Amino acid sequence: MGPCAKVFCLFFCSLSFGYGRVGLLKAETFRPPAVPLVTCDPYFSIWSFADRLTDESTKHWTGAEQSLRSMVRVDGRAYRIMGAEPKDAPALPQIGLQVLPTHTVYDFEGAGTHITLSFLTPLLLSDLDVLSRPVTYLTWEIRSTDGKEHTVSIFFSSSAELAVNKPDQAVTWSREKIGELIALRMGSQQQPVLAKSGDNLRIDWGFLYAAAPSTSGTETVISGFRIAEDSFAKRGSLPKADDARMPRPASDDMPALAFAFDLGRVGTNPSARHLILAYDDLYSIEYMHQRLRPYWRREDMEANDLLRDAAAMYVFLDDKCRAFDKELMDDLKQVGGERYARIAALAYRQSLAAHKLVANSDGEPFYFPKENFSNGCIGTVDVIYPASPILLLFNPALLKASLVPLFNYANSGRWPFLFAPHDLGTYPLANGQVYGGGEKSEDDQMPVEESANMLLMVAAIARREGNADFAAKYWPLLSKWADYLKAKGLDPENQLCTDDFAGHLAHNANLSLKAILALGGYSLLCEMRGKKDEAAVYRESAKQFTAEWIKMADDGDHYRLAFDKPGTWSQKYNLVWDQLLGLNLFPKEVARKEVAFYLKTQERYGLPLDNRKPYAKLDWLVWSATLSESPTGFRALIANAYTGVNETPTRVPLTDWFWTTDGKQAGFQARSVVGGVFIKVLSDEAMWKKWSSRAK
Repeated sequence: MGPCAKVFCLFFCSLSFGYGRVGLLKAETFRPPAVPLVTCDPYFSIWSFADRLTDESTKHWTGAEQSLRSMVRVDGRAYRIMGAEPKDAPALPQIGLQVLPTHTVYDFEGAGTHITLSFLTPLLLSDLDVLSRPVTYLTWEIRSTDGKEHTVSIFFSSSAELAVNKPDQAVTWSREKIGELIALRMGSQQQPVLAKSGDNLRIDWGFLYAAAPSTSGTETVISGFRIAEDSFAKRGSLPKADDARMPRPASDDMPALAFAFDLGRVGTNPSARHLILAYDDLYSIEYMHQRLRPYWRREDMEANDLLRDAAAMYVFLDDKCRAFDKELMDDLKQVGGERYARIAALAYRQSLAAHKLVANSDGEPFYFPKENFSNGCIGTVDVIYPASPILLLFNPALLKASLVPLFNYANSGRWPFLFAPHDLGTYPLANGQVYGGGEKSEDDQMPVEESANMLLMVAAIARREGNADFAAKYWPLLSKWADYLKAKGLDPENQLCTDDFAGHLAHNANLSLKAILALGGYSLLCEMRGKKDEAAVYRESAKQFTAEWIKMADDGDHYRLAFDKPGTWSQKYNLVWDQLLGLNLFPKEVARKEVAFYLKTQERYGLPLDNRKPYAKLDWLVWSATLSESPTGFRALIANAYTGVNETPTRVPLTDWFWTTDGKQAGFQARSVVGGVFIKVLSDEAMWKKWSSRAK
């Protein structure tokens, strides 16, 4: 194992109160490259990049420091359990770590106590109201391990870094009483709402909230973080008055929202406290020059309503998410094995936190992904496509909510081409394509790629829902893109595909395969709409193209990277849709031959994307593994990818692009595309139906 084999991933096996208590069956060594803590959207996304929660400060997914800190005071002595400061407070030994789909749970033991610190972001795709809330719950549970009672108190602080893009920006703060909650609030002085777009950015408008029930023994203060920490560590209490020196730069004696909870004497029966961390961004996205509210605000809700509802639903959501985690982990292990389940659990919140759910002017959901550390684009078709399995599995309505803004744009008259667009702009401004030639030229576009992606995703929605009603709304566009693929898809010209980091490529066999299956998908849509003759025409074209593809791509024991390049190879990950859509265009021998070649070609840290360079894409690797007809073949391909995740020396939120020789990051991190690992569950029809049927 990697250098951090002492950090354990204790897999969930009990629904009793407290993940860190007795009842855990076994410990499995697993070291996530980074651990999700607060995972709500591209701006409110905080991670631990270290083996232990006390090794480093917590960070935004971009790597910028966004400090959350916590200490416990046991019998008059302070110990750190989150954050590397203050140094004079020793770290309580971390003995456990669980990363589950909605929970991250740390366990610590020392000073005669066991402490469980859990982070819950209730990203339940079946419930858009809950999904859209920018809320994470932190829960501390403490019990004695030596049979004695101990005097215990808890400290937590969140720094001003969470509310600014750069530390030199000035912040202000205030406090409120919301029902039974004490709420502390902080935001930038200038409030430049949606004033900038780009990739390596943090939010600098809206307001950070930390709130907790106003119970006996709870103290709060807004002050420089060192003052609050020192007061707690030395006296077990916080300063009596808030700091009044504002506005001031976040970097000037870093202001922090601080809480202290006095638990009194704690014995073997656990004692617990919880806190709500939330971010109200006021407006989230600009779409075609119209500012859109977050979905949770669509009925004139305000931050006070958000916090009040979050507080009221805490117990219900914690229980519901525990049950969700348990059931999903069991299903993931059933379809793909434990290593696959661990990767999927790590990918779950990351994929969803790279999206933002907003309401359009009619109150309907729009779901926008951001290309994190790729190019910062918003609403990118070839990012929605690899992420689509997680949406298709848990709520196809969210895939529709991702596609409708693109359909509307393509129908607006601004998009002049016969093929589908690539993107909608640069996050958070979705005002029109910026990639390649934009709206002005066909240079550096992805015509076959994006047109086929749109057709395949719409076909998948229809397959799941049993009708083509969604497709009917956009039929002229779908027909135009199908005609484009019929003319251009079999033998693509020199153009980019979704793997644009590899450069332009003519006669791309995997891209051709995608176009053929998209034509099959369009035939399926025609059939479902009662257009029998049209369905037959496109089905016949797809069948003819399939026969030609097999001849042009054949290279002995595998199929080529490009039709004109013998001795080359590539993953044919797009072939997975032949099975998922029930098209059955390609003989099963094609997938069998490819999988056999993959198994003897993969390297220590995974299967390379193709023969050009030894790098892999995690999403595509799982798609290619799903082509295997046997669990053994799938798990053999997943095993090396899992080693890459577990041993990579690059400590960032899960990268989807990495070197297969040393496991290092090649590029990208914290992207939504890792939701593609859930494609294996889609291949189990009963599982797909079970989960998708629960969506509201």
